[in-house]
Amino acid sequence: MPELTESAIWQSLNAHYENIRHIHMRDLFEQDPNRFENFSLHINDLLFDFSKNRITKETLNLLIDLANHTGLKDQIEAMFRGDKINITENRPALHTALRRSQQNKTVYVNNEDITPEINRVLDKIEQFCDQIRSGKWRGYSGKKITNIVNIGIGGSDLGPKMVLTALQPYATENIKVHFVSNIDQANLIETISNLAPETTLFIISSKTFTTQETMTNAHSAKQWLMNSAQNTQAISKHFVAISANRAEAINFGIASDNIFEFWDWVGGRYSLWSAIGLSIAISIGFKNFCQLLLGANDIDNHFRLAPFERNIPVIMALLGIWYNNFFNAASHAILPYAHSLRYLSDYLQQCDMESNGKSIDRDGLEVNYETGPIIWGQSGPNGQHAFFQLIHQGTKLVPCDFIAPACNRYDSTEQHAILLSNFLAQPEALMQGQTIEQVKTELNQDDLSITLLHSKTFSGNRPSNSFLFKEVTPKTVGSLIALYEHKTFVQGCIWNINSFDQMGVELGKKLAYALLPELNNNQIIDTHDSSTNGLINYYKKIR
Repeated sequence: MPELTESAIWQSLNAHYENIRHIHMRDLFEQDPNRFENFSLHINDLLFDFSKNRITKETLNLLIDLANHTGLKDQIEAMFRGDKINITENRPALHTALRRSQQNKTVYVNNEDITPEINRVLDKIEQFCDQIRSGKWRGYSGKKITNIVNIGIGGSDLGPKMVLTALQPYATENIKVHFVSNIDQANLIETISNLAPETTLFIISSKTFTTQETMTNAHSAKQWLMNSAQNTQAISKHFVAISANRAEAINFGIASDNIFEFWDWVGGRYSLWSAIGLSIAISIGFKNFCQLLLGANDIDNHFRLAPFERNIPVIMALLGIWYNNFFNAASHAILPYAHSLRYLSDYLQQCDMESNGKSIDRDGLEVNYETGPIIWGQSGPNGQHAFFQLIHQGTKLVPCDFIAPACNRYDSTEQHAILLSNFLAQPEALMQGQTIEQVKTELNQDDLSITLLHSKTFSGNRPSNSFLFKEVTPKTVGSLIALYEHKTFVQGCIWNINSFDQMGVELGKKLAYALLPELNNNQIIDTHDSSTNGLINYYKKIR
């Protein structure tokens, strides 16, 4: 899309970047006593502070002009309306419909209202949760289910795993949920080694029910059950499926009543709102699962209706474009200061990088600008002792998102205050930095070595956003996820790429299927490049 970079608004942003790139945020804060008020927004109890960014009001106005230039408002409406915005697969992207169906608003796909079908599956999830949690559902030996093993990969694993970890205080004590995703059998074996087949339920989460990693683990799990039960009828008591491919699930042996529908207009990385969230609903209860949906729905309404200058996901996205495309920042760090959110950055890696890791635009043309950044991070306190050195003093500009709850669910107010003091200190340090004069004053010496002096100097002027909310609840977690989903969508719109396919995942899978038979014989292989041939033949030598 050369017209993007050749447009008048892009050129204006380039010129503005040249004017502002040497201005330090310290000076911006000194010049504007109301900077925090001017560059922060609220929704419910969530505060989004974006004042520690290398922007002025002019920057924000120009970025909003960019959003308008790309027709963002119309593209937002097209998504919510159910237009087939996933153009390569000719599908809508209607994960938002999954969290507004309870309001009984009509949403159409191929001229058919999908709301009744969504509500039907939600009702089925509620009934199933009640059976498992109450103990009415019994295994083949008549015992209650005490362990759930979710077998999936990608969005069918990362989403539920992240949410359940975040909401562990809400989990029932009677049922433990485990996740298996890796095709390395160690993942499954280590998970089930301490479980009893007669009290274990497997949830097989696969949109196609053909995903190699998931189905390999599923078949191994079925054999484990059969070794104990010695009766195929036990499968109906210990296996349920979440899939768009009912025929394959039945062929696997899963009872028709144990299949939860999953529609092709729901992308895998946006699927935790669907029946893929069954493990979440069982663990935290259906009412809390509905609160998760409600939190996301609040953000959907905000995203759809708020003007861009007051629209949190839009501003998140525009700031990302500002750094990615004008400051040449290649990555973005997600840093939650909450142990319960420790898998958030892992989850958002897929949400963003699988969505916008594209170099071809929606017109089939190669882009001439940077698209999706590298998303990375981990729990903030751990990161401080790992990679924060690079963020503070390295040569790379790494914009950061700091995320924290004001309260925790435990008794130690003092310990939580220590956590929050670090949450507040890190973005302040990134923004302010530390001058040579400050180092001299701090050490109270005039004859410091040049090396020590400069080693203790921080340039500052490193951007960050801060998210602060009351506590980690189902509703808050739903809101946080939806904010990042919509941020990703906005950036895809502006870059004119399809954020809802993942063609880059397919080639490696295709080659793996072709390679597998070659690994299972003793022949010398010479049909690939020399490196691949050498690796295969050495594997055969040492296996």
